[in-house]
Amino acid sequence: MDLRTLHYFISIYEQGSISGAAKACFVAQPSISASIQLLEEELTTQLFYRHARGVKASDSGKQLYPLAKKLLGQADAIKSLFKEKNEKIPVSLGLTKGLGVARMSAILKDFTSSFEFIELTLVSPNEPCDAKIVAIEESHKDDNFIPMWQEDYVLALPHNHILSLKNEIELSDLHQQPFIQRTPCSAWQPFIGELTTQQIHIDIRAKIQTIDYALGLVNAGVGLAFLPLYSELEKYSDISFRKIKGLKLTRKIGLAYQQENRVTKLLKQLITRHC
Repeated sequence: MDLRTLHYFISIYEQGSISGAAKACFVAQPSISASIQLLEEELTTQLFYRHARGVKASDSGKQLYPLAKKLLGQADAIKSLFKEKNEKIPVSLGLTKGLGVARMSAILKDFTSSFEFIELTLVSPNEPCDAKIVAIEESHKDDNFIPMWQEDYVLALPHNHILSLKNEIELSDLHQQPFIQRTPCSAWQPFIGELTTQQIHIDIRAKIQTIDYALGLVNAGVGLAFLPLYSELEKYSDISFRKIKGLKLTRKIGLAYQQENRVTKLLKQLITRHC
């Protein structure tokens, strides 16, 4: 029994159609159909019922599915067992805080799958590393810097805060408001400088490091926060994000490195794909 054919079978079962499986497996549809036909002949049973909108697994197909999943899982485990005996390629990647888990997970997943024997270590961007994904202000003057994305800083406030009724916030609205200070933050000093120029005073209630903690405190009603806005923050339904009129501060994130090598070349390819 061919493992590749079992892989096609599982894909058809999960996709609900041969055409969907063909796309998922990057294989021509006739090839998958022929493989499943041979598998049905080998097992002397029908695995799928064809209909206009796709396929439906037969009782035999439903019985085979968990067995096929287990068998392919064991095959992968065997491969991994012997791969572990090969020498690992150590790669250290520096990451600044608050990049967005979903976005970075997608990039790192593609990165690690592109190296067969990679041993990836994520470190602070201040530590020695092969490359780093940081705000441009955190890159060294001798670094090569390739922009990946740019984010505007906005005011984060509870959805039931009186200022959430306004589409755009005036700086004067912030006078005596409780605030959560996040450090390090490249935009914090310019923000405070603008407030000081206009003689606006805010009440610092908490000092934290991560965006997630800042959002948690905002949601709890501890204070407001000045944060870079990225798509993942939309999941916080109890928090509103507002622009501050006349204040345009952004965070430019990019890949910083000093030496171009296999690691940095691959990271640059992934930047093009994901950003």
